[in-house]
Amino acid sequence: MSESKPTIVLVHGAFAESASWNGVIERLQAKGVRAVAVANPLRSLSGDAQYVRDVIASIDGPVVLVGHSYGGLVITEASSGNEQVVGLVYVSAFAPDTGESAFTLSTSAPGSTLGDAVAAYPVADGGPELVIRPEAFHAQFCADVPESVAALMAATQRPVTQAALAEGLPGEPGWKRIPSWHVFGDQDRNIPVAVFRTGAQRAGSQGTTEIAGASHALSVSQPDAVVATIAAAGRAYVESVSASAA
Repeated sequence: MSESKPTIVLVHGAFAESASWNGVIERLQAKGVRAVAVANPLRSLSGDAQYVRDVIASIDGPVVLVGHSYGGLVITEASSGNEQVVGLVYVSAFAPDTGESAFTLSTSAPGSTLGDAVAAYPVADGGPELVIRPEAFHAQFCADVPESVAALMAATQRPVTQAALAEGLPGEPGWKRIPSWHVFGDQDRNIPVAVFRTGAQRAGSQGTTEIAGASHALSVSQPDAVVATIAAAGRAYVESVSASAA
């Protein structure tokens, strides 16, 4: 593996899309850091993770893998046994153990109001996909961004299949062998904050940042905090390489 500065691979979650990382990417690029935002299919956990593995394989050198929300499940699976991945960053994200799904984790503690905000539509494979109703999107997903930004996010959200949210992590979680960092807000309405705290502790977090007043859409509303967490993961890898070479 190359010992160069790691590439940052960003994986969005349900009800979002790649442009939700724009503020983060802009700041990383200003620091000379290469970043790639994956178009997460949101069709099945296993399939989504395989797609992310394919993206990682197309990159030369080490990768810090960053996931938002459901994307946390995807990066946990995509990093399992993957020597290219040198760090994991969970941004308002699930950090599951084997067998756990988005549904089981989101209901493991009280506080989520997502169920009241979603609508379900049939898709050709027979299973429904879910979206956040436009009129509920701002309050539910991104209460700390301007209304005009929330309207754009609602219009460009990518639906997620119910099957993807119900599928449990099939193998050993990547965080058991790869160091992780965690950042989240205490006003998240999609995922209870207790789920983030428990996940970070269980994963042996190398650094946990909890932001007062922040919503679920942390990559949009708090890009500086997200970049700081990613930077910590990148520095840890570079320092470990330097120490090994000394």
